[in-house]
Amino acid sequence: MARRENKTSDHNIILTGFMGTGKSSVGRLLAEHLGYEFVDTDEWIAARCGKAIHDIFRDQGEAAFREMEAALALELGGVKKKVIATGGRLMLDADNAAALSRNGRVFTLWATPEEIMARVASDTAAVRPLLEGPSPEVRIRALYEERRAGYARFTPVETSGKTITEVVQLVLNHLADGIT
Repeated sequence: MARRENKTSDHNIILTGFMGTGKSSVGRLLAEHLGYEFVDTDEWIAARCGKAIHDIFRDQGEAAFREMEAALALELGGVKKKVIATGGRLMLDADNAAALSRNGRVFTLWATPEEIMARVASDTAAVRPLLEGPSPEVRIRALYEERRAGYARFTPVETSGKTITEVVQLVLNHLADGIT
């Protein structure tokens, strides 16, 4: 896939969705393709705090982490030409969604719970605080159902059974069609 400048808009592109749907992988390739900067909100928060997300959850709690997400959403709402991969819950907060949507097009990456479980299980480098406990599969299904309606507010992009390149092409197709 050759790099393509996006001459029609300088809007941000926001990728949201459940963990394991490919937001960071798709976001990096999409940013490269469009000549945009890639931002992963979890990576930015971790870098600014000097500690991993699971350490922030452990040391400061989920509420403190969500406050950091909200501050970052406000900040990123004022920038342009970024592909932003959000943490799985960030865009479910109405204020965060409003902040990022004002200068961006939002896409929800979807995958089946079975595919999410397979992807998360194969990603041994990632520590996922919300899945700690005796049954990550049950937790994935519960969180997935809890978040489904919130994710459905944005343009859907199915990732199950697709390569990263195929998913990037689907997002590009939506952008070319003017779907926001």
